[in-house]
Amino acid sequence: MSIGIKPLGNRVVIKKLEAEEKTQGGIILTSSAKEAPQVAEVVAVGPGTKDEKMELKEGDRVIFAKYAGTEVKFEGEEYTIMNQSDILATVK
Repeated sequence: MSIGIKPLGNRVVIKKLEAEEKTQGGIILTSSAKEAPQVAEVVAVGPGTKDEKMELKEGDRVIFAKYAGTEVKFEGEEYTIMNQSDILATVK
């Protein structure tokens, strides 16, 4: 999946997954009650650096630090570019 953004060094480009519309109990949430998602899909990865090898790959689902990265809009889509070190975990 090529999105036209190629991150440099140890950076990754992620696309946040949508916030839940309903609670587990079935209550529908308004847009102001939805929590911002901290789970995303990796859509592009940099080559890594000589000090930090790239551990992520395109398609990985990840949990990231709450205030990490820079949000960018590219060709009508919103992405976040961040350092690999701001990724906290992968999700199966």
